[in-house]
Amino acid sequence: MNHSALAQTDRTFDVDAARRQFPILGRMVHGKPLAYLDNGASAQRPQNVIDAMDEYERRHHANIHRGVHTLSQEATALYEGARDRLVRFIHARSRNEIIFVRGTTEAINLVAQSYARPTLQPGDEVLITHLEHHANIVTWQMVCEQTGAKLVVAPIDAQGEVHLDAVVALMSPRTKILACAHVSNALGTVLPVRRLVAAAKARGIVTLIDGAQAVSHLPVDVQDLGCDFYAFSGHKMYGPTGVGVLYGREQLLERMPPWQGGGEMILAVTFAKTTYNALPNKFEAGTPNIAGGIGLGAAVDFLSALDSTRAHAHESALLQHATAVLTRIPDLRIVGTAANKVSLVSFVVAGVHPHDLGTILDEDGVAVRTGHHCAMPVMDFFKLPATARASFAFYNTFDEIDRLGAGIERARKMFA
Repeated sequence: MNHSALAQTDRTFDVDAARRQFPILGRMVHGKPLAYLDNGASAQRPQNVIDAMDEYERRHHANIHRGVHTLSQEATALYEGARDRLVRFIHARSRNEIIFVRGTTEAINLVAQSYARPTLQPGDEVLITHLEHHANIVTWQMVCEQTGAKLVVAPIDAQGEVHLDAVVALMSPRTKILACAHVSNALGTVLPVRRLVAAAKARGIVTLIDGAQAVSHLPVDVQDLGCDFYAFSGHKMYGPTGVGVLYGREQLLERMPPWQGGGEMILAVTFAKTTYNALPNKFEAGTPNIAGGIGLGAAVDFLSALDSTRAHAHESALLQHATAVLTRIPDLRIVGTAANKVSLVSFVVAGVHPHDLGTILDEDGVAVRTGHHCAMPVMDFFKLPATARASFAFYNTFDEIDRLGAGIERARKMFA
């Protein structure tokens, strides 16, 4: 993309106005303006999310669902209001399909232990892809060990893409679950999830989509996707840490036993028998992260008010500019060159360890992620111990990417 096109993108989407809503973006790091390019790990929080959580803590804090007093009623209304926002945000059919969890990892574990473990038999298969985050690998390894099922892994190619035909070829009468990412956290590859889900559905295979990297960059409509489960985390979508969502089809959730026992998930308890609560409470044992849920609702409000078409176009322009800038740097290799990517670039520089590169960039005020990104099989596929990863949000600028490029050049010359 040339500079005139980039400038046009800047005029179309008001980046400065967006940045003003994020207090942390105004701070200095090592005497340099912060360039926060680690959004794939955790995006920053806008002022309305900070304010919503602060307002709850200052004026409404109490336990929810259990009190008749004013504070409890207020806190309950705020928390359940967030659930209603999430129903609309991902186009669920019912609030019963929105289960609050700690994040994507807990959501996948809930499905593995409450749906898969009672269902899978020895010889059954769970199908995943080579692109998965550890949360969508280890969890299924554990449940396969518990049940005697087999984990089957669909391949990726040299560009870091997952092809529909390769996944479908591995679907068999023994395949009971397909669990895959919507977007790869290590490479930014967008998987063909709608077609994967359709292929699985035609064969009676239950589907779970790890949407942690997708919800802040792509429109998500779980009814349109047709998936049985969809998991995501608040902190990836400009909300708090420690809270996330499991969407599940109500008919499946109704049949699944509770995963954890305790308060809130019960209707009646005797020493002889416990009667479980209705959805969604059946899967929400104990006192939840109330402030986190309220903050997640505020993040949904923020994203819903955003001009998402222009914001996503700006993110696409950032990715194109970053690819162009990094491609010009000698001895730099971009890892993962899928035709359909969003919002991040993983790369290595010959002679510079990614951790050293990350440290040098930090001295310039540029924050990137270095390491295996909880995707060791991806690193093994590319025969790398680690990469550096720059991941973008709509509040990032082309100047920040230029600073990234200059910092990489400085590191490369230091280690030459």
